[in-house]
Amino acid sequence: MFFRKKINFTEDDLEEVIQACRSNDSRAQRVLFQQFFGYAKGISLRYSSSMEEAEEILNESFLKVFQHIDRYDLTQPFKAWLRTIVVNTAISYYRKHQKFHGEIGLDNINEPSNDESVIDQISAEEILALVQQLKPIYRTVFTMHVVDGYQLREIADVLNFNEATVRSHFSRARTRLQELIKQSYPLFSEGKVEQKFK
Repeated sequence: MFFRKKINFTEDDLEEVIQACRSNDSRAQRVLFQQFFGYAKGISLRYSSSMEEAEEILNESFLKVFQHIDRYDLTQPFKAWLRTIVVNTAISYYRKHQKFHGEIGLDNINEPSNDESVIDQISAEEILALVQQLKPIYRTVFTMHVVDGYQLREIADVLNFNEATVRSHFSRARTRLQELIKQSYPLFSEGKVEQKFK
């Protein structure tokens, strides 16, 4: 019977952990998972409407990480590589589970401005909870653009939409998010949101 030789690595040395992961060392995989679990979960949550969805995306993401870790370039930041995998996994998840059919026209789309004073009073967790209430396509476009820095034309390419549709989805996501802020935080937004979001 063949026994795989255990690889020695230092848990605090990311490069050693990754090298051990490349040899399918389960201890190293566990260490890598534990070290980056919180970071990857945060990304997953931004693209999810529930904890269950986030966990599915998270698990699938780490499976891909371990399957493709040989492709990781050790000269590049690991977090950036992991982030790309999690975002792509989230997009694939919604392509599979939420069909992005139909195009929304640009009629009656308002371009609201942001009320920084209201946003400043709401915690990141509270904003995330509101973003999770958006329709899947709105949430995906909004998160890709605002949080992960994709240009709208890049989002259009990734989601296989035309850019006008993506702009429409983004505008509607912003409008809906502002409505949710007004509903959830009337004391913060009273008066201010009315003026700023016209």
